[in-house]
Amino acid sequence: MEKITVRSRDKSYDILIETGLFHKLPSVFRSKYQGKKLALITDSNVDGLYGKKFAEMLENEGFEVVPAVFPAGEQSKTLRTLEFIYNKLADNFFTRSDVIVALGGGVTGDMAGLAAATFLRGLGYIQVPTSLLAMVDSSIGGKVAVDMRQGKNLVGAFYQPDAVYTDPGFLETLSYRHYADGIAELLKHGFIKDAWLYHELLSQKENGPKGRIPSGAMEGIIARSCLIKRSVVEEDEFDHGARQLLNFGHTIGHAIERVQGYTGLSHGEAISVGMAVMTEMTEKMGLTGKGVTERVRQALTKYGLPVTMPDIDIGDIISAIAVDKKNRSGKITIAYIEEIGAGKLLEMSLAELGGRICEILEDRSGTS
Repeated sequence: MEKITVRSRDKSYDILIETGLFHKLPSVFRSKYQGKKLALITDSNVDGLYGKKFAEMLENEGFEVVPAVFPAGEQSKTLRTLEFIYNKLADNFFTRSDVIVALGGGVTGDMAGLAAATFLRGLGYIQVPTSLLAMVDSSIGGKVAVDMRQGKNLVGAFYQPDAVYTDPGFLETLSYRHYADGIAELLKHGFIKDAWLYHELLSQKENGPKGRIPSGAMEGIIARSCLIKRSVVEEDEFDHGARQLLNFGHTIGHAIERVQGYTGLSHGEAISVGMAVMTEMTEKMGLTGKGVTERVRQALTKYGLPVTMPDIDIGDIISAIAVDKKNRSGKITIAYIEEIGAGKLLEMSLAELGGRICEILEDRSGTS
């Protein structure tokens, strides 16, 4: 078992990583929590695979389980779903001695975490990530939020979990597309902080465009990525400086998701495009080493991830970036890389960012 301790301003908590950990969790919970009630937050996909079984396991350990199941997908990451969870908690008389459990991917973790942060001004909550993306990124660091019509993650909080329990065995039931979403975040950590991780992800991939990293190597890779996320979060918990490096690819990626109404590219696919476009832009500006864009593109496409902008209006992209939470009076801090493993931050006006993205698209159309 891998154990990583995260130290935040208000609390410390552990990330435990072990294949087969899922089956041990009811007894682990019982040893740590004296309350009787658990709210089990999950989506309609995970509920059928693991949720109902987990509820039964917890009930056998003596817990009263209150399930809250919402439709799977980013479209459910809304205030309406949050209210649904609030009503479940209120109708079942939850108190501050009771606990919320997030069983699922990034959307589930966000919904459960924001509910925990705000219901009764704060309940304890546990992350049990079932997607690779959640295991290596969204379950760690306490960022919890919902989307609005105008943009992604506009209503949220910083609220750390009590613990994160990661079982790589969940990946066996993950579709390749969702698996690749997590690879995009793993590669991001390699691009901004860890050239070793970047090389490991390339060398460990099995043959074939739909190949996966061998299961024997995945536990260590997840732990390595969690250590990177921890180092950044502990340095800058509230996203004022170094933590913004984790937004590499996200400024453009979130805008793509928003413009497509969360029904086009998946989160990881959009971030992949964002990283490729941002690196091409900064290489043209002379901020990124020559040839780095090609290395980034090759790494992403090795896992079947897209690297070119979808056919959407650039004006809509810039409008979406304008309501990004990182926007400060018409300027935005963007994350980029000088070389593989060396992330940097740069402040740029929205007008300049839009112009430079347009240049890239025009160059491509001129050579096609």
